Amino acid sequence: MQIPVEKKREMLWTMILSRAFSDTLSELCKTQGRVPGMMILSTGQEAVGSGVCAALLPEDVIVTNHRSHSHLLAKGADPRALMAEIYCKSTGCNKGKSGTLHLAVPEVNAPCTSTVVGAGLPLAVGQAFAQQYREERRVTVCFFGDGAADEGSFHEALNLASLWRLPVIFVCENNLYAGAQRYEEHTRTRHVADRAEGYAIPGEVVDGNDVLAVYASLTKSRQRALAGEGPTLLECKTYRCHGHSESDPQHYQPEEEIRSWRGKCPIPRLSDNLLAEGRITRDEIREMQAKAEAMVRDAVSFAEASPYPLAEEALEDVWAD
Repeated sequence: MQIPVEKKREMLWTMILSRAFSDTLSELCKTQGRVPGMMILSTGQEAVGSGVCAALLPEDVIVTNHRSHSHLLAKGADPRALMAEIYCKSTGCNKGKSGTLHLAVPEVNAPCTSTVVGAGLPLAVGQAFAQQYREERRVTVCFFGDGAADEGSFHEALNLASLWRLPVIFVCENNLYAGAQRYEEHTRTRHVADRAEGYAIPGEVVDGNDVLAVYASLTKSRQRALAGEGPTLLECKTYRCHGHSESDPQHYQPEEEIRSWRGKCPIPRLSDNLLAEGRITRDEIREMQAKAEAMVRDAVSFAEASPYPLAEEALEDVWAD
């Protein structure tokens, strides 16, 4: 498909911003006690979130998981509010109550994330059911990992979504590892997308390090959902270049494998495409990188200067009116 150059530049920007955000958090984690909680990053996987979210409209919904920062930034989340929440500060997008693993940014239609493996799948089905019931011209995208595809919630969600032809797109980020367990050690099927046949829905394997391929597949799946044809299962083959979390030394990942996948980084891949088309200059790319790094530095300063929430606020914003 013909992708507008503005979309390509948008995707390059969100990938660069996501990488700067992740790299900074990785560095912050090297100082004990600097940022709280288990830090789970998506370094190397940025093309999935950027490609998916570029193909969505603002009113479309995403439901994501513990590896969520790049998804939320690509959907338009404010880096300051996101960083402050990661620091558990009162100026965060959830007033310091969620931390890094349960982020919600409702203003960009990202109502929840969950660190419970597979928990987002039935939540996304419920969101898509509400969209269908209200006759809205919207879709829901659910991001999940290859490990989540072995949970019972995966079967239940895809079965019901197919049965009711719900406007939901299931996006599996297959980064080859579920925690420390390789894909072939926990699953017999060659591809997660092969399972779509059992639910009578389309399944497609996508090069998850090619942001243009991700964008094209999501665009097609979205059109199908809006036409009332139901869900699609997309499997984006990618790789996490860090451990499961920043405390994971990656002993189980071969060094040559990590080096090989770093050579397939999605950011220079799109940069080279735009340079070859004459749609961007190297100076513009450097400007994007400098801007992203400055925004993230500002977000860290904002977060560190912000206060923690007060104890008496603990029960505020917990229950719906």
